[in-house]
Amino acid sequence: MTLRPPVLYHASLEHADADEAIHIRELTEVFARMALTVAEQEGHAHRAVHAKGQGLLKGRLRVLDELPAELRHGLFARPGSYDARVRLSSPPAEQLPDSVSTPRAMALKVIGVQGPRAEGAEEQHTQDFLMVNNTPGVAGFLRSAKLLAATTERMPRTKRMISATLRGAEAALEAVGGQSALLKGMGGEPQHHPLGETFFSQVPFLYGPYMAKFSLAPVSPALLALSGDKIGSDEDAQRDAVVAFFTDLPNPVEWELRVQLCRDVERMPIEDASVAWPEADSPFLPVARLSVAQQEAWQPDTSPGVEDALAFAPWHALAEHRPLGGLNRARRVVMAASRQFRSRFNGCPIHEPVG
Repeated sequence: MTLRPPVLYHASLEHADADEAIHIRELTEVFARMALTVAEQEGHAHRAVHAKGQGLLKGRLRVLDELPAELRHGLFARPGSYDARVRLSSPPAEQLPDSVSTPRAMALKVIGVQGPRAEGAEEQHTQDFLMVNNTPGVAGFLRSAKLLAATTERMPRTKRMISATLRGAEAALEAVGGQSALLKGMGGEPQHHPLGETFFSQVPFLYGPYMAKFSLAPVSPALLALSGDKIGSDEDAQRDAVVAFFTDLPNPVEWELRVQLCRDVERMPIEDASVAWPEADSPFLPVARLSVAQQEAWQPDTSPGVEDALAFAPWHALAEHRPLGGLNRARRVVMAASRQFRSRFNGCPIHEPVG
């Protein structure tokens, strides 16, 4: 099949809704309240979202040789190898037990990246990729955030019961060929091994002169074998599964970093993050490999402190990979406020890693 050429970026493709500024302000307030509530209850400030780290890993990202011309831009303009940090997490603002199952997230920080930075980039030599499940635009994100905020630090036992019920509802829905992002986001995510899953940025970014979304997909047999593999519902079931995998790992495993170029702005909108770009029109294409070797994936005595000093953000980016669209504009404001509060409350400055 012959693919359409990628669409050139133009500023007219980005446009804020009339209420976007209001939504962003409300989101900032909602997440600030959640962060403060948790910090006061636990005596420690966590991330406003993706609070519970399920694994913190060191790896290497290798840009592939001989990429086609349309893919040779920004970080991927030439072959190279970079140190990387990987964080696996769960989205809520709390350190909830894993029996309250929610969608997984995977953040990748590439270190030692040279080149002009996106305007407002706080880190000068990193490129971050944040991979999450479906997020339905700024207004939808606000609705979900308010639901999370309404139950933050309340009735954890009830949350476990609700989560178990929602998992049953989600399983029934999937059995007839459907799935519900809302059910999953509120605790109905099936309890599968996080290392067997494929992660997506779901929101677009510049890709040199073009626009693209990103994906991280497991390619090593050891990772592929975990796809759909069920895990338990213990307090730290996800973290324990990640730790066990990397503790006994005989050989490094790899994920493929892939790019989906925008080839039709009608079918692949920039501003509506709820629309999945059709892979039949623009398949994800490999641009790099992420390799992670045997290591301690989580160290109870040190990993929380390392997490406190690290920040993953889509605006830690090269100018050629500037985040696009309303949800990314919201994340720029909301996540910056969250980082500032977390650093101030914990008395721990956030540092850009150098290797």
